[in-house]
Amino acid sequence: MSRRRSYQLAILLGPAVALIGLLFLFPLFGVMKQSIFNPGFTLESVEKLMTSPVASIVMRRTFVLALSVTALCCVLGYPLAYFLATMSKRWRAFFLYLILLPFWISVLIRTYTWMVLLGREGLVNNAMLGLGIVDEPVQMLFTGFAVHLAMVQILLPIVILTCFASMVEIDPQLVRAARTLGATPFKAFLRVFFPMSIGGAAAGAIICFILSLGFYVTPALLGGRRNIMLANLIDFEVHQTLNWSFASALALVLLAATLILLGLFRLVAPERRLHG
Repeated sequence: MSRRRSYQLAILLGPAVALIGLLFLFPLFGVMKQSIFNPGFTLESVEKLMTSPVASIVMRRTFVLALSVTALCCVLGYPLAYFLATMSKRWRAFFLYLILLPFWISVLIRTYTWMVLLGREGLVNNAMLGLGIVDEPVQMLFTGFAVHLAMVQILLPIVILTCFASMVEIDPQLVRAARTLGATPFKAFLRVFFPMSIGGAAAGAIICFILSLGFYVTPALLGGRRNIMLANLIDFEVHQTLNWSFASALALVLLAATLILLGLFRLVAPERRLHG
């Protein structure tokens, strides 16, 4: 019976595995080959990756930006997810709809919207001028602030939903039992609710961080040349300098960082903790 089930699983999973191999593993092998063959075997791109000050600055900026965006999303997303998980089901459906609404709008359109809002004659500057907060328009476009703001707005719903999915499965009777036994509301939350929800928060953080590493459109439009990220540098090497070998080496840095993070996450937060 088990052998028959194995055959059934193989038949069902076969097309998906073949598709992944064709559309992911084969191109990945090409990228790895491109990074060390130009056209013959060479480690020039790897050496440039280690010694280039531009690549070093961009990689450091990318990881710092991804880390700060992830931290902001977690700080904002966890309380909002808790608010959703503890409210009545009628209002919960309404707020979930509001959180899901941005997913129906492309990242490009949302980024252009931030360009309009943060421009020198945009809504934010006009509001600050009208309230007397500033005497002249503030430069917000093409800054790290604009990139942070837009990326947090784009990624925050993902963190909220992953945290919420973990929190909504927690039995509220457990918290009530802790209160009955004399725990304060804060201690009941800290000792009972928080440990059971940390798996969802960790999953949201790792997803947010990985997505942040590969952001392209938002830094390109809101950050300008002084705030480019690794994906923007890869695009520049491919289309401007035509240095495909170095671009492939940079792409492998992103892939390696993603795989390392996923591996560390599996070690720190095993599967049983993801489900509370």
